[in-house]
Amino acid sequence: MDQQCNQGGNKTSKHPCFSFNAHKNYARMHLPVAPACNISCNYCNRKYDCLNESRPGVCSDILSPEEAYQRFLLVREHLPNLSVVGIAGPGDALADWEHTRLTLEKIRRVAGDMAFCLSTNGLLLPQYINEIIALGIDHVTVTVNCLDPAIGEKIYRYVNYQGKLYHSREAAALLLENQLQGIEMLTRRGVILKINTVMIPGINDRHIPEISRAMKELGAYVSNIIPMIPVKGSAFENFPQTSMSQLLFMREKCRADLPQMRHCRQCRADAVGLLGKDMQIEQINCKSLAGEKAEQAV
Repeated sequence: MDQQCNQGGNKTSKHPCFSFNAHKNYARMHLPVAPACNISCNYCNRKYDCLNESRPGVCSDILSPEEAYQRFLLVREHLPNLSVVGIAGPGDALADWEHTRLTLEKIRRVAGDMAFCLSTNGLLLPQYINEIIALGIDHVTVTVNCLDPAIGEKIYRYVNYQGKLYHSREAAALLLENQLQGIEMLTRRGVILKINTVMIPGINDRHIPEISRAMKELGAYVSNIIPMIPVKGSAFENFPQTSMSQLLFMREKCRADLPQMRHCRQCRADAVGLLGKDMQIEQINCKSLAGEKAEQAV
């Protein structure tokens, strides 16, 4: 992983998700400006207003680009070690591209050296590749759960692409085609790529080493194999959660092909702070208010 960090440059060495050494020292913030999604995964539901749950796709509220910008200014004031701003949903960063773009444009005007990151299912990567590069988005995470549409149809219910709904194997094949094309475009343009794979026992688990090998060939930087968490209301709500022993075994099996992210905390879409030590935005607001009162007292 350290060798990979050197190849990725200074911004990657300060990215807590892409660098193990960074996660104890550098903070990130996710801005929940992208609630829309264009695919339906069997392990997911679209509920996002969760206060006490920590997993991808949940947040307390949705922000407008202006609200997100104001939150960034507040957080930056109180977290001098903030190094990364990311858009991780709670839907898909590219499915809500206008909100994602406007948010990052506002921040870039006042924080030219900030690393930008986004997470996506990859369906719209070929469409937005030039804008991603123009915005200076250095790091992208793409969730790739299979390379075989026959497996994909067990994971995805539908794909909504250019106003048309695709189902079953056709949907999985379309998603995969765009993912592979978009990933190759990203790495050719110098974007640092992390591949997330949800390990679903009995569905795609035996297939994951093949994914790692293919992503290595396409120039991916690091792999993050994450457990499937049964979510109430999802098609897989009664599936058993991927065990830690299964997860560790698969990471060890795949590390010969790609460095493995072993410190993932499956962050919320509104996470702020160090990995594993998230701050509540209310804490930051309280600090800001206390500072204002102190200034007024003087």
